[in-house]
Amino acid sequence: MIDTRFSRRALLGVGAATIISGLATRRLLAQEALLPATPRCRDDDDPTPAETEGPYFTPNSPERANLVEEGMKGDRIALAGFVLDRRCQTVPGALLDLWHADAAGQYDNRGYRLRGHQFSDSLGRFVFETIVPGLYPGRTRHFHLKVQAPGQDILTTQLYFPGEPQNERDRIFDSALLLDLKQDAATKIGRYDFVLDVG
Repeated sequence: MIDTRFSRRALLGVGAATIISGLATRRLLAQEALLPATPRCRDDDDPTPAETEGPYFTPNSPERANLVEEGMKGDRIALAGFVLDRRCQTVPGALLDLWHADAAGQYDNRGYRLRGHQFSDSLGRFVFETIVPGLYPGRTRHFHLKVQAPGQDILTTQLYFPGEPQNERDRIFDSALLLDLKQDAATKIGRYDFVLDVG
C-alpha cells in the first residue's frame, strides 16, 4: 500500500522536486506538441484496466520525475500523459508511482533504482524520464504503475510496448495498456492517458 501521506501531499499539487527534475522534458513535450494542453478522450471512456502488482513493488519511493542515474545503461524514454476521470476531466494532484526493470531485466529490490513517484500537474499531466526496461524472464517488456486521485482508491496496472514479440505470449498482457510510442531525436516518447473511475 502507498504511504497515506502521499494522498495528503497530492492535494497540494506538484512537488518542487518533480517540477525541477522534469522541467526539460515538459518543455520538450510542450514545444513538440506531443502533450498538448487538452487530452485525447471521450466522455464515458472505460477506466484503465487494473493489473497485478507483481512481486517487486517497494513502498515509499522517492518523489522524482527523472529516474535516470549517471552511467545507467538503456535507451532513454519519456513516459508522459494525462490522468483523467471517466467524464474526460483532468485530475490534478494525482499520485503516480512508477517502478520497472533495468536494461538487463533486473529489478532493484534493495534500493530505489528505477523507482519514483510524482503528482500530475494542474492540467492533469505527468512526465517521467527513465529508460526502456529490459525483458524480465517470462514476461514481455513493461512498466508498473500505481495511480491514485486524491482521496480515492489506488489503481495498480502495467503499461506495454507495441510490436514486442513477447506480447501475445505474455499471460498478463492487455492491448488496452499499450503505449503510443514516438521518437524524438535520441529519446523515445511513450504516451498513455490514465482514466480513473472516480466521481
